[in-house]
Amino acid sequence: MTEQSQSPLVDAQTKFANQLKFRSLNSESVALTDSLNRVAFEGIKAPIDSPPYARAIVEGYLVNTAETSSADDNNKVSFAIKGEINPGDETADAPASGTGTLVATGSLIPAGDYSIVRMWEAEIDGDNFSISRPFAPGFFIEAQGCDIEKNSVVVNAGDIISPEIICTLASLGINEVSVAKMPKVTVFASGDEVIHHTSAFKPGYIFDCNSPMLNAAIEDAGGVAVSGGIQSDDFDKFAATLKTALSNSDMIVIAGGTAVGGRDFISDLLRETGELILDGVQMRSGRPLIMGTSEGKPIVCVAGHPPEALRGFKLFGVMAIDHLTGHSKNLPADPLNAN
Repeated sequence: MTEQSQSPLVDAQTKFANQLKFRSLNSESVALTDSLNRVAFEGIKAPIDSPPYARAIVEGYLVNTAETSSADDNNKVSFAIKGEINPGDETADAPASGTGTLVATGSLIPAGDYSIVRMWEAEIDGDNFSISRPFAPGFFIEAQGCDIEKNSVVVNAGDIISPEIICTLASLGINEVSVAKMPKVTVFASGDEVIHHTSAFKPGYIFDCNSPMLNAAIEDAGGVAVSGGIQSDDFDKFAATLKTALSNSDMIVIAGGTAVGGRDFISDLLRETGELILDGVQMRSGRPLIMGTSEGKPIVCVAGHPPEALRGFKLFGVMAIDHLTGHSKNLPADPLNAN
């Protein structure tokens, strides 16, 4: 997409994203069982093949493939049943010529050109069985490493650890995963008329529903939400509180308070505490979207109206968290398609 063809929203997202350092958070090691939905900090390679050895995937008789080649309805080939290989056996002897070894699903298969005759394809006669067709090499045998080869990449840096990935890593004997630290995101609501949602209702005031909503959205996006509380329309006090929060956080989210008493309150607040990058976006309900950074830490300011607050966070806050953790550089699409 050329710069001329981009929408004002995409231009704004790109401008903000270009100021965010990708994968700026450090890594930490967590147990595999604690890694769900975390962001892989580095690629993970398979330490072993999967499966780690050739194995049977049905119950039957292991035979030399070449000895089945002449079998047909008019020329049945017989084998003596000799020995067995069970799951958990650490070694397995190759079947001698003219013999078939009983195997179970999961049994280790020795190296060589072998096939498995399934039970219903074997005509049993005492201690012998016969077949009436040839078998392909490796028939119903999983080759070592057929799913995953040793040293192949199974997780890329930036991948979200899913249940499927946890299964794969466990199958390879991996119990610790290097993941990006979850960004600590402090959330502020602003406005003299805003009160905590558990407070007694008073006429002229509104309950703060943005903070609980944005806290949940932050957790859903892979961050750790921290309540900054409700800030009054006192510029100096808010600036001091914001500076303290920045020293203890990786990112800030502010809902509401775009303009107070004719002043560009939030814009001035970002200028005071860091660098103002976006002072509104040319789109529907775009004026409250104000973005900045302070020493590389994103500051995302959204509307006070809850639906627009969530929309703004999805468009800019999620992107900021993705950059911090190194998950993605993609620009989120507008959920309202109002570009």
